Amino acid sequence: MTPSLQHAVLAAKACDEFRGKEVVVLDLTAITAIFDYFIIATATSGRQMSAIAEEVHRVMKDIGSRRYGLEGQDSGSWLLQDYGDIVLHVFTEESRQTYDLEHLWGDAPQVDWKKLVAELPVMESAEN
Repeated sequence: MTPSLQHAVLAAKACDEFRGKEVVVLDLTAITAIFDYFIIATATSGRQMSAIAEEVHRVMKDIGSRRYGLEGQDSGSWLLQDYGDIVLHVFTEESRQTYDLEHLWGDAPQVDWKKLVAELPVMESAEN
C-alpha cells in the first residue's frame, strides 16, 4: 500500500469513527497529478463537520502529514483539508448533493477503504 493510500484509508477511518456518513475514497491517481485521493464524507451538523475535520487533522499530524490548506471552516456546509497527496471534503447532506463530487470525478474508481483498514501497518506517532 502506497503512503498516499495509507493516508486516505486513515482519513476515511477517522471520518467513520466520528460518525461521518457515506464515507467514500476516490482514487484520482490516473486522472490528475495534483493529488492522489479524495476522501468525501457527510456530516449531520456543522459541529460534527468540525469534529470530523479536527480528528482527521489529528491523525494526519500524528503520522507527520502536513496540512497545506483549509477551506470552508466558516461555511457550515462544506469543509476541505488539503494534505498534498489527499484532500478531505466534509459536506452537509444538501451540499454533498449540490457539489456531487462522485459524479464530477466519475472516472475515478472508489477504493474499498474498509477492506484496506486491516492492511494498515502499525504507525507510530511522528512525535515519538
